Amino acid sequence: MEKRKLSMVSGKRKTSIAKATIIPGNGKVTINKVPHILLDEFHKLLIEEPLRIAKKTLGELNYDIKVTVKGGGRESQIEASRLAIAKALYQKTKSEALKKAFVKYDRYMLVADVRRKEAYKPGDSKARANRQTSYR
Repeated sequence: MEKRKLSMVSGKRKTSIAKATIIPGNGKVTINKVPHILLDEFHKLLIEEPLRIAKKTLGELNYDIKVTVKGGGRESQIEASRLAIAKALYQKTKSEALKKAFVKYDRYMLVADVRRKEAYKPGDSKARANRQTSYR
């Protein structure tokens, strides 16, 4: 049985974790077993950004990418998937030109955005809001 070469990469955004598997193929991208073409228009464009940059830099892309995302909301799942796809393409090709193109376009294609939600403070309603007082 022939052993296929595959790479696994993960990407994180807020509380979402995306794991991308890249294998030789013909350019299909699926997110949680759904083709990326069936996503909303804006989400589809976000997912296609790393693919278009890679195609422009390297030429033809002969890889299938399968992404599994867990946790978080819809937007952070899409951004985590975008990060995982870009990292997978870079890891598979090991192209410095591709790395420079990703970083020039958007640094967060290869580097995870580490910002997290601030914790609520005791006695307050929100993370930064102070308790209201009435002086009567």
